Amino acid sequence: MKNSFLMFAIGAALVTSSAFAQTAAPAAPAAAAPSVTAVCKDGTPFSGTTLKGACKGHGGVNKKAAGASAVQAPAAGGAAPMAAAGGASQPAAGGGPGKVWVNTKTKVYHCPSDPYYGKTKSGSYMSEADAKNKGFRADHGKACQ
Repeated sequence: MKNSFLMFAIGAALVTSSAFAQTAAPAAPAAAAPSVTAVCKDGTPFSGTTLKGACKGHGGVNKKAAGASAVQAPAAGGAAPMAAAGGASQPAAGGGPGKVWVNTKTKVYHCPSDPYYGKTKSGSYMSEADAKNKGFRADHGKACQ
């Protein structure tokens, strides 16, 4: 009796599983993955989707090399490419001579020679005197020249 019940249960399970089996939906065409190229510190070329882990075992990425670039395919919606990996972005528009970039969240201002000039997420341009009057401090205590 036990064997017949076990056989019946297995048979029922097979029949119901095939009745409810789902087929895979057709895959949507994948967008082209962004590609990043760089040169390692020992001169070895690198290409991949991100710079994360790039040139591991080769001394790291040579950031001063002229061959380091990021090429990304635009999104399907026709939007402009995103900033390159590693946080490199273009300074915000509006700066110029005599202006400093004020990071409004950290209360720090950056000079035009500073790598963070115009590149922090929240901030604005103003004169160095205005920044000091509003209570902002220079990055690392260095005044602009």
